[in-house]
Amino acid sequence: MFDSVLVANRGEIAVRVFRTLRRLGIRSVAVCTDADARARHVREADEALRVPSYLDIEAVIAAARASGAEAVHPGYGFLAENTAFARACGEAGLVFIGPPAEAIEAMGDKIRAKRTVAAAGVPVVPGRDEPGLSDAELKAAALEVGLPVLIKPSAGGGGKGMRLVRDAADLPDAIASARREARGSFGDDTLLAERFVENPRHIEIQIFADAHGSAVHLGERECSLQRRHQKIIEEAPSPLLDGAARERMGAAAVAAARAVGYEGAGTVEYIVSADRPDEFFFMEMNTRLQVEHPVTELVTGLDLVELQLRVAAGERLPFTQDDVTLDGHAIEARVYAEDPARGFLPTGGRVLALTEPEHARVDSGLDVGTEVGGAYDPMLAKVIVHGSDRREALHRLDRALAGYTLLGIPTNVAFLRRLLAHPDVVSGALDTGLVERSLDTLTADASVPPDVLAAAALERMLALESAGDDPWDVPDGWRPGAHAWTPWIITPSGGAPVEVRVQGRAASARVAICDEPPVAASLTRPFTLTYAGRTTSFEAARDGRTLWLGRGGHAWALSEHVRAEGGVDAAAAGDGVLRSPMPGTVLAVKAAEGDRVAAGQPLVVVEAMKMEHTVTAPLAGVVAKLPVRVGAQVALDAVLAVIEEAG
Repeated sequence: MFDSVLVANRGEIAVRVFRTLRRLGIRSVAVCTDADARARHVREADEALRVPSYLDIEAVIAAARASGAEAVHPGYGFLAENTAFARACGEAGLVFIGPPAEAIEAMGDKIRAKRTVAAAGVPVVPGRDEPGLSDAELKAAALEVGLPVLIKPSAGGGGKGMRLVRDAADLPDAIASARREARGSFGDDTLLAERFVENPRHIEIQIFADAHGSAVHLGERECSLQRRHQKIIEEAPSPLLDGAARERMGAAAVAAARAVGYEGAGTVEYIVSADRPDEFFFMEMNTRLQVEHPVTELVTGLDLVELQLRVAAGERLPFTQDDVTLDGHAIEARVYAEDPARGFLPTGGRVLALTEPEHARVDSGLDVGTEVGGAYDPMLAKVIVHGSDRREALHRLDRALAGYTLLGIPTNVAFLRRLLAHPDVVSGALDTGLVERSLDTLTADASVPPDVLAAAALERMLALESAGDDPWDVPDGWRPGAHAWTPWIITPSGGAPVEVRVQGRAASARVAICDEPPVAASLTRPFTLTYAGRTTSFEAARDGRTLWLGRGGHAWALSEHVRAEGGVDAAAAGDGVLRSPMPGTVLAVKAAEGDRVAAGQPLVVVEAMKMEHTVTAPLAGVVAKLPVRVGAQVALDAVLAVIEEAG
């Protein structure tokens, strides 16, 4: 076994690998960029070295050699499936904890991978995958395969460049746009055509192989709950498969691994029709550890990172296929820095408060104070549970998410809870289109509950009451004979300002929201609110004028703009104020101060996590303020421009 291992990654996967290294008594080495100098994965390693980029092969190799590491674990993403990196490790005398470079190369090209596994007897989706197909040949191939058909790049993944075509008239435009995106994303515009499987389910098999000829599978994972080809919730085993189907798919996955001389951990991904679960087709092989590997660990009782280390060190697999058993059911939910209410735009910020559920496994690279920007993948953490059966696991995951609170960064946690309660998810009637079909329902209620607005106003009252001993400084509206109403303006992130009026003090008050009748309410510390006879507790954190409240997996960012002397006026309501929909970088500014603009006219383009968003003028008028410039970093809800109505 190794004495020292460098992890060429960051965030939750680096922290997760370090956990196994510590248990085995292996010295851990981290790499980090300047931006990650204070990150959790840096603090949890025994040693950390700076690199310009996690994609800089020479720098990572130099760091490994300088630290005295004997092996390199690539995690997933970055260099994990980079053939050049795997070879560079070997040339530098380092063990690459992954498959041979030849296996990565063979499975990295979809056309070559399909041909390789087909030759080994693995079912593949009917299609045409000859290299160098022209547009005309590709169109003919698509019609030959039969519509609907998928036009997809041979290189890369993640859904980039993929086009679903149901009408022959749409083929020319689909092929042209797929080539453009493939060329821009991967530097390779080679395309293939394959049959589109209706009501598809995404089921993958975890395999392991050693250098001594042993290869096994560890059962399947169901990954059908996706949005834009990005997995959201994964589980093991699949509610679709029976034992016989599992063995057929597992045997085919092992055959695919043997066909390329595989070693270590890998995943063979299949597409399976929900209507015909007896049919399965090879999609691709991921030559690395998967994000969703924890669900396999919980149902098998195996530490997959430890197995990776042992196989890379030349040891034999300590079990055979007959020894592999699946116990109970496990489900994982991915926590993303994104805002479902704003079309899942990437978010960011600083972690102000973090509470993780006690009775669940949480793989995370976060702690209080972590800064989340737009440079890396938006996944922040994974919440994983195990139950005796699927019903129990679903319930435990919902309760775990209800107990997960992250304040300071908008996340998808509340969305995940709504998804888990979807009738088709509960019944196991899944397919890869379920989430997209249900988005209107799953994102419909983005309003802030009245008690949350009341809590924000009472928190302001409580803060001022605690600020000094002079009762005349307290804005409780006291006057001889009665208490008057104290109005506050509370603005939820991305929402419209709301007037909340308070009569009395925080410990005993009446609260009226907009024109609704007053409600008895009180607030005490730690943050406990009684509102209309119902008492609840919140996690709370303040960041300047913004109060963050969390409860039941929900998190609300509430800003107090001004104390209102009357109703909400136009300025408080934010008319004409353009705010950034996500933290990121200003790519373009399409106007100047003093310009006249039309309603809907593009003014500023913001980019984060490789996603561009154009912010337009909310009304016709004159650009009164334009505080941003190209290249500037902006926070969520930062003011980009102010438009004043003409006249």
